[in-house]
Amino acid sequence: MHIPDGFLDLKTALTTAIASTGGLGYAVKEVRKKLGDKHIPLLGVTSAFIFAAQMLNFPVAGGTSGHFLGGALAAILLGPWASLLIMTVVLVIQCLGFADGGLTALGANVFNMGIIGGVFTYYFIFIPLKKALSKTKRGFLTASAIAAWASVFIASIICSLELAISGTSPLNLALPAMAGVHALIGIGEAIVTVVVLAIVIQIRPDLIGEYSESEEET
Repeated sequence: MHIPDGFLDLKTALTTAIASTGGLGYAVKEVRKKLGDKHIPLLGVTSAFIFAAQMLNFPVAGGTSGHFLGGALAAILLGPWASLLIMTVVLVIQCLGFADGGLTALGANVFNMGIIGGVFTYYFIFIPLKKALSKTKRGFLTASAIAAWASVFIASIICSLELAISGTSPLNLALPAMAGVHALIGIGEAIVTVVVLAIVIQIRPDLIGEYSESEEET
């Protein structure tokens, strides 16, 4: 999912960089308004957890491997715009410190894993599912699991489109390859997300803004 240097053409790299920069500007304003002091330690802990988790690969079918992304988890825990800031920090450190993802593709990686994997998934998948499912802990975690899976799957589709537009790989090859593998990776994403959320609910349910008292009681 981390696009290296040289895989995107100039127009795609610039377009995604502009979109990501605009999203980050808005995210900074929203986080300043909405997050209280009690959430500051959680921001740091979540960033550290996602950074560490992304460094660990797990086997997928056909000898390939995948890793946790964390955009959906961060969005559900701290809100979509805080998740964008977290993912950006993680991706910048990985890019500059570990050469994981290219500098010229940083805007695209932030767009795919931060905006699509976090913000888009939160508003268009998690929130509608949470409203549609029963207002219970199980319903909340089910919505979280589906959103986490979708965050990986949809981001892989967007990545495939970017590569195809850039002329790096034909869409009829990139799309099934990326989407197929990441559909499996998304299962691991869902499991990790649910486990982490279940632990937080058990210890400090008040830290999760979208987790209501009615859900806590059932």
